[in-house]
Amino acid sequence: MAVVLGTAGHIDHGKTSLVRALTGINCDRLEEEKRRGITIELGFAWVDMPGGERLGIVDVPGHERFVKNMVAGAAGVDFVMLVIAADEGVMPQTREHLEICSLLGIRNGFVALTKTDMVDADWLEMVTEDVRGFLAGTFLEGAPVFPVSSATGEGVNALRSHIFQLAADLPARRRVDIFRQPVDRVFSMKGYGTVITGTVISGSVKVGDDLRFMPPDTPTR
Repeated sequence: MAVVLGTAGHIDHGKTSLVRALTGINCDRLEEEKRRGITIELGFAWVDMPGGERLGIVDVPGHERFVKNMVAGAAGVDFVMLVIAADEGVMPQTREHLEICSLLGIRNGFVALTKTDMVDADWLEMVTEDVRGFLAGTFLEGAPVFPVSSATGEGVNALRSHIFQLAADLPARRRVDIFRQPVDRVFSMKGYGTVITGTVISGSVKVGDDLRFMPPDTPTR
């Protein structure tokens, strides 16, 4: 069973760029996302860990208009990477995303302080202290803060190592054999009809299996 890491954080704080630096996968697939330089739909990436398990990453949009998509993506994650840009610090969706993660019952994670190549050492120290103060009283209080730059690669290897270690140390979730897949997105494709996507959190499925949508308990295959 894959371990799933979710991103969280304000728009344009470097979530997708950091995921790309960690995995080599660009989560922005839509033309509109590439043109506007923002994440709209949920993005997915993965990387194989040293122990052989696969780490899945759900990259969420940071814009306030797409908070519904963020909630859908965060619902199935095991731990969270709160991304905060060093040049801007804590912003409105930083606060909102952290509150959402808390409400969803996420209790493990860390902070990636991005865009460190755009600030000097004194500013970075000041922002780091501000972030630690912001985290006080939350489930991320005392969590490690990793300064990174997706542009230069500085700090990315140390961050990747921490992610692998944290994933390996996470307490095992209660898994069951029954197939369960929370629905993250629903869309139509020409020639296919309705398509749903999501992260499988237990069990397995094959063509022809009987399934049920819950709610309202609708049978399907």
